[in-house]
Formats: sequence, structure tokens, C-alpha cells
Amino acid sequence: MLNFLRKHVRPYWRGIIAISAPLLLLPLPITGVKEAQCGYTIMIMAIYWMTEALPLPVTSLIPVVALPLFGIMETGDVSTAYMKDTNMMFIGGLILALAIQFCNLHKRVALAVLLLVGAKPRWLLAGFMGTTAFLSMWISNTATTAMMVPIVDAVAAELYKDDDEEMVRTISHATITTNCGSIEELVPSDSNESRRTSAEAEKERKRKIRAGIMISTSYSSVIGGTGSLIGSSPQLALKGIVQEIFGQTELNFASWIAFNVPGMLFNLFFTWVWLQVIFVGSGKQSMADGGRDKEVIKVIRQKFKDLGPMTFHEVAVLILFIICVLLWFFRDPGFIPGWAELFGNARNVDDATAVMLIVLLLFAIPSKPTFWCLRPKEASSESVDVPPKSSPALLDWKYVQDRLPWGVILLLGGGYALSDATKKSGLSDWIGKQLAGMIVLPPFVIMLVVCIITAGVTEVASNTAVANIFLPILADTATAIHINPLYFMVPVTVTCSYAFMLPVSTPPNAIAFAAAKMKPDEMMKAGWFIKLVCVVVICVTMETWGNVVFGSKHFPVWANVTTSGLSQSVSRCADSSIPFTSPNSSDLIPRS
Repeated sequence: MLNFLRKHVRPYWRGIIAISAPLLLLPLPITGVKEAQCGYTIMIMAIYWMTEALPLPVTSLIPVVALPLFGIMETGDVSTAYMKDTNMMFIGGLILALAIQFCNLHKRVALAVLLLVGAKPRWLLAGFMGTTAFLSMWISNTATTAMMVPIVDAVAAELYKDDDEEMVRTISHATITTNCGSIEELVPSDSNESRRTSAEAEKERKRKIRAGIMISTSYSSVIGGTGSLIGSSPQLALKGIVQEIFGQTELNFASWIAFNVPGMLFNLFFTWVWLQVIFVGSGKQSMADGGRDKEVIKVIRQKFKDLGPMTFHEVAVLILFIICVLLWFFRDPGFIPGWAELFGNARNVDDATAVMLIVLLLFAIPSKPTFWCLRPKEASSESVDVPPKSSPALLDWKYVQDRLPWGVILLLGGGYALSDATKKSGLSDWIGKQLAGMIVLPPFVIMLVVCIITAGVTEVASNTAVANIFLPILADTATAIHINPLYFMVPVTVTCSYAFMLPVSTPPNAIAFAAAKMKPDEMMKAGWFIKLVCVVVICVTMETWGNVVFGSKHFPVWANVTTSGLSQSVSRCADSSIPFTSPNSSDLIPRS
């Protein structure tokens, strides 16, 4: 039986799932009920996303086929979901990140930080983690890890070069000089065996330190990616789904940073401490590596010098990046009027507008200004008959076209299309009525359980796919039991990124795992406790700080729905005793 499965089933398992899943679920759409047909589409996409029976972006195109055929949405309406303003913000953020990579500004920042922290293993660990986390707030986690791993490799190679070979040669053979002056080769004694064992233990210790520093780049990129609204795709999925279902909310670039950065910093600090316990060891052990400090600093300084002086290209990209962050932060900061109000239509201006302005400038500003008074003196002294050469822009479109992850854009669009479909088919009403009974459970318990489930699923599935599946359901659940939807949706969104245990969980894990030549159990041993702590931290943060930033313990006006099913569920929940502030009568006015 096992031999049959190995030969005839295992090689074709993807095709078997791709064909069998729609056939097994076929009774749902045959009923003709719109809710069942929408649920059929969601279940097939969830299975395909989890198993990757089809490529993730291809699975995301299923709504364009299924929803019009079932009569749930028109083809034009489904198609517009794939290019919402949130997707435009995502594209703009990625192009800005590519501009930073194009001019090597990210390498300059990384090496400068490493020069500041020194060469002790624990401080190198801190330097790599802090730098990677900061960069991953603005650049994709995968690109950040791929950039940092070669730097870690070079530093680790310099830190421990030739040590192992010298120790092995020292203890391989013992020699003594006899009275006759001859040299006798002796069989290694017990003392030499002990020294050899000690040398092998020292070699293993240094391998673990290298592996710990290497995997720290992956973990810190995952944690840092949760620090901003554009750091990871689940955040953008959240923003798009919330905006589609509820319209204008307290969720924006500034409120996300204000809410999540404190928890991100705590998680980063805890991960630094935990990786020291698992990989680096005690302070006395790390003192043995002190002799290599100067060599390591020399390697880092040489890499920094190889970049040369800071160019106009890098300065211009840095200035545009800072301007973009300021525009995002002060569009609608909440504590002061935002710059969008200067145009009289603040509700029509979103974060995509700001980043696309910067993108236009990236392709308009030259990387080497050679016109008018900005021409170099050498060029000015040339013959006037020779026209000056035009300078390329700060960013090249071919570079963007080759590196922009177009598949992720389709993945986000597929999630937005499903969100629209659940609302228009009435599936959200049905889910809300089924889940209204959850009011008997404390909200914090519901949030913690859902986050733990999400943390487990995201180890074996794409984080964006998990967000697209869970978030619309949680929006309906929260509305049904009369709780601020952000109370559930924000922690689950952050938890979607917490994949620390398996190399296949996320591309940064795979990159670091392969480079460090780690053992699978080492990653699981290091990752499970980090995952547990991070999940608890985000839940506690939402329970406490989330009420300050999002008003998470109050049912907001924007969360009201006009559908009868959910309204009945909400009214039943409003009569129950729950630890959340009951809405005023004015809060129950349907949102126009």
C-alpha cells in the first residue's frame, strides 16, 4: 500500500487536490443559495492556498471566474477589487523600497550601525537584529534578510577563521624530545583525547553562535515587518478589508505605528535575550571571541569604505523616503489636523496618494544632475559643441519591473474580492448569526484563542492567505457580538507574520536556515517560545494600549451595519452583560 502511494499518488498530489476539492464540495453550489456558493468559492481558495495545489497568485484569480458565474458579483466589480487604493499603496511602498536597494542605501545604513555596536557576539547579534528590524519596516522581509545574510557570513567567517584548523593540528599528534635528542610520535593520550573533545565542543559552540546570528536576521525581519503598515502584506490586507467593509476607521499609518511599535520593540528585545540563551551562551564563553574584535571591525569598515562617499543619488532617495514617511504619518495623525485637510477633501486623500507622489519624483529626478550650474567642472571645460549626456533617474523602470512581486498584488486582490463577495452574497450575515452565541465567552479569551490558531496555521501557509481567510470572518464575528472589529482583526493580522518554527514558513526563514546550515530541531527549539511570547504580547497590547490608540473597548459608529441578520444579533448582544462599553443610541444610527 505504501509503495503504491509512493509511486502513484505522491508525485501527483497537487493535481489530485486541485481536482478532488471542487468535486467533494460540489453539493454546496448545487443548492443555488448565494451564501453557499460564496462559501464554496472561499473553501476552495482556502484549500488551494493552504496546500499550494495551484500557485498562490493563480488561486487568487478564482473570484474573477467563480463570482460572476454564480451571479454574486459582476466581472467588472470583481476586477476592481484587484487594484484598490490599498494595493496602490502597496505598489508605491515596494517601489520606494526598490529605490533604496537600487542605490545601496540600505547597505550603508546596515554597515554604519554594525560599526557602532562593536564586534562582541552578543552586541553583533543586537546590531544585526536592530538594523534588520528597522529596514524590514520599510523593505520586504525577504529582501532585508537576503541583504543581511552575506554581511553576517563575512563577519562570522572573520570572527572564527582558522581557529578550528589550528586547534585540530595542535592536538592531532603529541611530540616530546627524548634524552637522545630524537623526536618520537606518541599515540594520543587520555589528555589529548580530552583536548580533542574540548576542541570539537568549541567548534560546535562557534557554529551555534554563527547560526544564532544568522537566524536572528530572519526573526528580526519578521518582527520588524509588523512595525509599519507597509512592512508586511497582512497589514495591507487588513487595511483594505477594513476599509471595504466599514469605510473610514481609526486605522491609518500613524495609529498603526503608535500601537504596534512598543510591542515590536519588546518582542525584539526578548528575541535577542532568548537567542543568546539558545545559541550564544554565557558571557564567559563569549569572552573567548574577544581576540577577533579588531579583525571583525576591520572587515565591516572595509565593506563600508567600498561603498565610497555618499552620492547625490543616495541623498536624494533618503530625503524622498523621509518625506514619504512624514506624509504618511501626518496625513491624519489624530492629535493635530493633517495636511490632507489643506485641500478641503481630506476623506478623499489616502496614503496611496502620498507614496505615488514620491514614486513620480523617483522617476523624474536625475541621479547625477548634469544640467546648468550643476554640471561638473570637467564637463564645463569641454567644447560647447559636445552636448551634455542626460543622467538616468533615481530609479530605473526595468529594475522595478524585474523585482516587483506582482504575485503578491494578485494575492491581496483575491482577498479583497472575497471580502466583497461575503458582504454581497449575504454570507457575512449568516456567519454573524452563527457566531452571535460567542458572547458568552470573554472577548480576551476569544482573541487569544483565535491568535493561537492563526499562529499555528501561518507556519504551513502563506501569511497573506491566512489573513485573507481569517479577517473577513473576524469582522463579522466582532460585529455580531458587538465588539470593535479592530479588537480581533489587528492582533490576528500581526500574528499572521509570526512564523518562527519551520524553514518553509516564510522566505526569510528559508534563507537564514540554508545559509546557517542549521538543524531543523534548532529552529523549532528557538522559535516556539518566541512565537508564544509574541502572541501573548500582541494580545495584552491590544487589551491595554489598543484601547488608547483604537478605542478597542468601545463599539464604534463606523462598525454599525444595516443588514437585518447582524442587526438582530447585535441587539441580542446589546442586552447581555459584557465588559465593553455599551453604545449610545446615536451609535446605532446606520452608517450611510
